[in-house]
Amino acid sequence: MGSITDVPGIKIGQAQDEDALTGVTVVLCPEGAIGGVDVRGAAPGTHETDLLNPVNLVQKVHAIALCGGSAFGLAAVGGVVNYLSERGYGFVTPASKIPIVPAAVIYDLTVGNSEIRPDPLMGYLACSVAGTTVMEGNFGAGAGASIGKILGNNSAMKSGVGTASAKMKLPRPNGPPLEYTVGAIVVTNAFGDIYLGDQVLAGACRHPEGGLLNTVRMLQEGRLPVAPPSGVNTTLAVIATDAPLDKSGATRVAMMAQDGLGRAVRPAHTMFDGDVIFAISTGGFPSSPEPNPLVLTMLGTIAAEIIVKAVHRSVTEARPAGGLPSYQRIH
Repeated sequence: MGSITDVPGIKIGQAQDEDALTGVTVVLCPEGAIGGVDVRGAAPGTHETDLLNPVNLVQKVHAIALCGGSAFGLAAVGGVVNYLSERGYGFVTPASKIPIVPAAVIYDLTVGNSEIRPDPLMGYLACSVAGTTVMEGNFGAGAGASIGKILGNNSAMKSGVGTASAKMKLPRPNGPPLEYTVGAIVVTNAFGDIYLGDQVLAGACRHPEGGLLNTVRMLQEGRLPVAPPSGVNTTLAVIATDAPLDKSGATRVAMMAQDGLGRAVRPAHTMFDGDVIFAISTGGFPSSPEPNPLVLTMLGTIAAEIIVKAVHRSVTEARPAGGLPSYQRIH
């Protein structure tokens, strides 16, 4: 399946509390990467996403933090900023270099110990162990992630972190094709179920025997004992590539990548989710001021496909935790 760290300039750092079941996953690009974002869920928890708007000043990010702990977990961003600042990375200002670290959170407070949340130390530790090996499943921000929560934790299944990558070849009229890498990392913490084609792969299930319930069918038939709690789910993803992009191009890739989330998670982008996808390019700015529609279309299409693969990995690699069964246990 590959990994997001197949993209040059990208490292992944993760830290977690295995007792409290919460953690942080940091996508490090300290030399700077062009960034964009698409927020599609109705209940997001984010930090500095406005900086990624193409009309705003800052062009590059130095890391992206994906955090557990809901809004409390945004405190971990301070540790990421400190790590980068100590090493001289950041946006140049008259007084200091300011590391740019957009972030988003998942709600994992109903799994594990809700009184322990990611903090600056955890964010710093995640950066300090960053490398090219990505641990999937119950690591980093995936430590307390879960899926299939139409009946709350009574139907939920354990999920976590997953990654994937693919190559893209861009034909040229003269000479060999250009080859770029597209990678994704996903933290799946969804209200809905995970699909492989039209089949439910994992999701809402009967405890403890594990028979799948099918969230879409339950919604269609109105079989809901109570309204699900709002804002307790979110799937986060980062798409990275070494293909040159500007901020508007990165934003378009993030938008197209949401199609993959819609294929892998059903329903997605609900009133109960805060789904966010970031897109970053380590390849610098494109040589032409005009966006290349073919390149953006290819990148967005591949990004959507690897989001699907990364979501599947985030579920199939997860282990039981917090009283929740996992795909490995059920299958």
